[in-house]
Amino acid sequence: MLSYVVRRVLVMIPTLIAVSLIVFVIIQLPPGDYLESYIAELQAAGESVDPQKIAFLRQHYGLDQPLWEQYLRWVGGMFIGDFGYSFEFNLPVSQVIGDRLVLTVLVSFVTILFTWAIAFPIGVYSATHQYSWGDYGLTLLGFLGIAIPNFMLALVMMYLANVWFGTSIGGLMDPDYVGKPWSWAKFESVLEHIWIPVVVIGTGGTAGMIRKMRANLLDELQKQYVVTGRAKGLPPGKLLRKYPLRMSLNFFISDIGSLLPHVISGAEITAVVLSLPTTGPMLLAALKSQDMYLAGSFLMFLSMMIVVGVLVSDLALAALDPRIRLEGGVSR
Repeated sequence: MLSYVVRRVLVMIPTLIAVSLIVFVIIQLPPGDYLESYIAELQAAGESVDPQKIAFLRQHYGLDQPLWEQYLRWVGGMFIGDFGYSFEFNLPVSQVIGDRLVLTVLVSFVTILFTWAIAFPIGVYSATHQYSWGDYGLTLLGFLGIAIPNFMLALVMMYLANVWFGTSIGGLMDPDYVGKPWSWAKFESVLEHIWIPVVVIGTGGTAGMIRKMRANLLDELQKQYVVTGRAKGLPPGKLLRKYPLRMSLNFFISDIGSLLPHVISGAEITAVVLSLPTTGPMLLAALKSQDMYLAGSFLMFLSMMIVVGVLVSDLALAALDPRIRLEGGVSR
């Protein structure tokens, strides 16, 4: 197991280097750069542009260098915590994404817990009560959850939260705590506001998880080892927990590598509707304004989460399912 983990960690290094190269090429594909977009905005507003100032800024931020030098400068800075400079915010990228990254991880983590907490028991109930009224009703709710767009559900939840609970969901905290250091009062404000985004973002994923859990558990319940367990007189609850339920959890674990990045990258529209101070709206703004280092840092963050998440899911699968072996060779 240790040698497998070491090999996987070593493979992660060239993988992330290749991803960083692809990300850099992609963010460089649109013609021009941030300064050219800035000049066009000033000219459209009827303001004058100082060519000497633009030339100084281009030289100061290294935009006049060849692309390979810009890439090496950006990648080399990552190893010392320097992710570049955000032209839009006039701040280093590490300072711009600080609180937003914390809030994004918090929302994503709570959303995943919400998804699993709802999908797991409903999926088990639907599989063990196949074709019952409860199964039909939960299946209908699952289809509705998949069909309703997140942004529409966000608008409905914003209205209901304001009318029923008096909570204005215009962010993840009260305006008094925006930009302030973290405190217990600020954390309580985040907890008061976070449940709306969690429900909205997690609804679609929960509905899909319910269908997967039901299908996988139904498949396991029809296998021969379950029939043999029933014939031996094992109690239904013990038989369900010890064998088919454990095997049907594989897809939950295998989705760790893709679920968290999917939750983060798939919630941009919802974040815009709910005015959430997460990374999604900032990434869209950075791509529109060609703020290359800010956009590239976000994309590298998502890529790193996928690579690490896949490793974690592989190790968790090996611990959950004894049929999975990470090492080569034949066991005797």
